[in-house]
Amino acid sequence: MTTYKSFAVVGGGTVGRPIATGLAAQNVSVILLSRSLTKTPPSGVQLVQVDTSDVAAVTAVLKEHNVDVVISAINAGSAENAAAQKPVVDAAKAAAVKLYVPSEFGCPSDGQTEGFLGGKNKLAEYAKSIGLPSARIYTGLFTEYIPLLTGYNTNGKIRVIGKGDTPVSFTSIPDITGFVVHALTALPPSELENRTLRLEGDRATLNELAPKFNTSVEHVDSVSGEGGDFVTHLLELFEAGAGSSGWDQANKREVSEGAASGNLSWPGHHWKTIKEVHNL
Repeated sequence: MTTYKSFAVVGGGTVGRPIATGLAAQNVSVILLSRSLTKTPPSGVQLVQVDTSDVAAVTAVLKEHNVDVVISAINAGSAENAAAQKPVVDAAKAAAVKLYVPSEFGCPSDGQTEGFLGGKNKLAEYAKSIGLPSARIYTGLFTEYIPLLTGYNTNGKIRVIGKGDTPVSFTSIPDITGFVVHALTALPPSELENRTLRLEGDRATLNELAPKFNTSVEHVDSVSGEGGDFVTHLLELFEAGAGSSGWDQANKREVSEGAASGNLSWPGHHWKTIKEVHNL
């Protein structure tokens, strides 16, 4: 059983709030760090106002609440956002936190050097360099985001850059957040500290998504409009193989343990399929 008894969550959005809620349901101490007190915290969670860019202030909060684990759930969809976690990393180290869970929750970042994945990897390497134990959790694409990021919700088709034959991992948000809660409250530290956990709720190529959504594929060279650069980069990552939770960037192949190896740490859990999430 885990020895972690006190948790701090940074970021109360799509991933952070349900993680905080789930942890609180396990009768452990949970604080939610926020720059303002405008949000209503989940039941059993204490909202603590602190400037998360202020290392000394965050350190003081973590010490005051005897925090064992810090979970970052900020939006790390850019290199700049990923770098914004560094003060929290420094504070966690200064406060002698036992485990740091960075805001990965997406495609594998280890070995990546460019874009938002490069920013995530740089932060993880920094945490390692200062001796802060961490658990990196790779999930592939949030299943709920398929219509948004493939363009299905705007033109009714699945956007593809390249051939579209490379497998991509998809994991639902409830499965991701539920796994985090389970792992942090049920697994021993030896299975978490300086470990990589790879999750996969379902697996499909972009070409295979089209018949699931009863539509066709639209091949494009890039995506324009607001957020277009990010989506273009993401679709290029998918084409290169990096959309799989099991991607090994250094060797440009899947890891031997597989994209769903982390699923084994939650025995008996049913992982939602693409069809189940979208009622297809």
